[in-house]
Amino acid sequence: MTAAVKELDQRSLGVLSGGHCSVDLCQGAVPALLPFLIADRHYSYAAAGMLVLAATIGSSLVQPLFGALSDRLTLPWLMPVGPFVAGTGIALIGVMPTFALTLIVTLVSGLGVAAFHPEGARYANYASGEKRGTGMSLFSVGGNVGFALGPILVTPAVLLLGLHGSLLLVIPPAIAGTVLAIELAHLNGRRRAATEAAAAEQARDHEAAPVDRWGPFTRLGGVIALRSCVYFGLQTFVPLWFVHQLGATKALGNAALTAMLVAGAAGTLIGGRLVDRIGRRPVLLGSVVLQLPLLVLLVLVGTGPAVGLLALIGFVTIATFSVTVVMGQEYLPRRLGIASGVTLGLGIGLGGVGATLLGILADSAGLPAVMWTIAVLPIPAILLTLTLPREGARRGGFRLRPARAGA
Repeated sequence: MTAAVKELDQRSLGVLSGGHCSVDLCQGAVPALLPFLIADRHYSYAAAGMLVLAATIGSSLVQPLFGALSDRLTLPWLMPVGPFVAGTGIALIGVMPTFALTLIVTLVSGLGVAAFHPEGARYANYASGEKRGTGMSLFSVGGNVGFALGPILVTPAVLLLGLHGSLLLVIPPAIAGTVLAIELAHLNGRRRAATEAAAAEQARDHEAAPVDRWGPFTRLGGVIALRSCVYFGLQTFVPLWFVHQLGATKALGNAALTAMLVAGAAGTLIGGRLVDRIGRRPVLLGSVVLQLPLLVLLVLVGTGPAVGLLALIGFVTIATFSVTVVMGQEYLPRRLGIASGVTLGLGIGLGGVGATLLGILADSAGLPAVMWTIAVLPIPAILLTLTLPREGARRGGFRLRPARAGA
């Protein structure tokens, strides 16, 4: 590759990370709106659950379909359109007159989120040069920040203006979509340069076209799903564990959860840099191995140590979000869209389904059974990670496929 293509394109990654922040802000806003919708419109808990399910289906489970579509066609316009659609949907939740319409706009917002992610991750790959771990971590941390911003923006807007305050949520995604539209020419230039350089290097070295490895990719998907069950399980049950099992206040339970999320954002950045130094598989394996004792200790200790343990758990768990995206793209070099859609969408969405199953377990067997179940989930994840192939001897881990004709 040329020297310019090998370098990290900070301009592109900044724009893409901002877009990622804006769409995940919309995802994070849905749970934060539920208490207000229940109080104002008297929705049942079942109805609230349907809204979360609609958001999950739209934003996560549909992502591989957008990924498959982007693998066949050149669809960079999905990157600016995604935030506009996601922001419009989430903004309209507060003004819809019926539950059916509220459900529809929630689903529409999720589809905007799903539209952005595969192409956003693909272009983050192109912009990362040889530092794919660092580049993808910069892209991923935008999503971490967006999730955290959702509740922070929702609460004052709705407290001040009522449910109509949700209309203000359209502003950040609209800004991000506009910037992405303006920067689309630059992003496409980086894509063309990266794919042309990869094709020239492949021809010079007389290498065969890269091969998709579905076996390792499927096992990686299992690791992602298990990690997501841990992540969403803790998000759901940590506040309840602190209040009902440890006798702490609701404020302390939420503070502990915040510590986990903040530490996770730091872990995302550090994990990406570790990937570029020691490799993808060692970072992923180290993460799932460390999860096991930390989760077991979390169930056994009191309130004070539990807060510190949650910060460590968030750090090692969320640190691998960008790592698994890079690995998925490595295993499916000819289908970067599907790889991104599964690692960013479907695998994480299955974690939401797992959290629902943990809720059923909580109703029947109690919170300790749930926390012990979460604590042992790293065991199958460790076993699956050990089956993943070590990185090849080629520098950079894998090569990008050449650009499609006319792309």
